[in-house]
Amino acid sequence: MEIRHFRYFLSVARHGHFTRAAEQLGIAPPTLSRQIQDMEKELGVRLFQRSQREVRLTAAGEALREEAEHAVRQFDAAQLGAQRAGRGEVGRIELGYVASAAYSGMLQQQVTHFTHSHPGVLLNIREAPMAELPLLVRDGLLDLAYVRTPMELPGELEAIDLHEEGFVLALPASSRLNELPQIPAARLAGETFILPEQIAGTLAAAAQGGFVPRLGPQPGSLVAVITLVSLGQGVAVVPESVLQRISLPQVNYRRIADSPASSWLTLLHRRFEKAPVVRRYLDSVRSGRSG
Repeated sequence: MEIRHFRYFLSVARHGHFTRAAEQLGIAPPTLSRQIQDMEKELGVRLFQRSQREVRLTAAGEALREEAEHAVRQFDAAQLGAQRAGRGEVGRIELGYVASAAYSGMLQQQVTHFTHSHPGVLLNIREAPMAELPLLVRDGLLDLAYVRTPMELPGELEAIDLHEEGFVLALPASSRLNELPQIPAARLAGETFILPEQIAGTLAAAAQGGFVPRLGPQPGSLVAVITLVSLGQGVAVVPESVLQRISLPQVNYRRIADSPASSWLTLLHRRFEKAPVVRRYLDSVRSGRSG
């Protein structure tokens, strides 16, 4: 027997009539009658008591009805689940991010938009060191990752640029640089630079000022970077979104005069991504960017 036999059986049971059931199924009554006879022959029992006026279930038919309904429901659910997964409407996405993606608000905006429009998709979201994120995506341990570029990427990955922002200088409150009305890059020569994960701003400031930077520790997260600045361990060039998100005692934020340096918040994905659910997320990001 096939699932269609259960559908035929249930239709006859509901209508109590072969002709009406055949009309509902879109097949000829003799064809439906033969299909039911084939079921009865294979099972070795009578499923219906037939008369000229009506068709009634036998005891064997009543026993089969509940199981047939369950089988059809399970089959339909499995079929729908496979179709939805193929369309990217259900599934799971492993999503990584660097902290400044959250400070910018872009991470929250895009995740919220996607989850509202795709409630059947589970997003497993976790922060990771920025240097590790491209490798995790390349190796399939993550599907997508929000990072800051410029950075060197594996050839298997592509990047979608989302938001550009400049850099600001984080200074200890005790620094004499706070007394200057403007801080040219050249005045940073001799300072110790606490390094965030994205060091492009530090290198750009040193190039603009014409000096080789004195590199201090690279403690990891931006909160850790600003904490070392607050303790007087050095200065730091950080994304300007930090201005609104990290406020610690003994830290001042200033702009570097005439500095054109900037970085991009970027979404990384595999170049030839095949998973429908991941492609759905990428489509959502691209449509939001174009809008």
